[in-house]
Amino acid sequence: MTSAFNGDQDGVSIGVYVKNVAGTEIASKLSGYFVINGERTFRFRAIGFGRIGGHNISLSISKKTIDAIKKMQMDPELVVLKIQRKLVEGDISIMDSHET
Repeated sequence: MTSAFNGDQDGVSIGVYVKNVAGTEIASKLSGYFVINGERTFRFRAIGFGRIGGHNISLSISKKTIDAIKKMQMDPELVVLKIQRKLVEGDISIMDSHET
């Protein structure tokens, strides 16, 4: 597995799309998908926390997705970190309920 994955300069593009958000001011459940290099689409679920200690995201992806990311010669942990950062910073697209 390559360790060259180091942020936006690595040639890896990840788009994050949120389809559903439900929750309160303190915590929210999110679901959606992310796209790697405009080619592969994977689903995720997350819980977003705010307020005390700052913002944080608990991201969940399937074992099948982890295996697919490994086959793409990427470190799944670094992909998860990049997605978490995008969610916290708001670097996402919110999908209309009529879009797929």
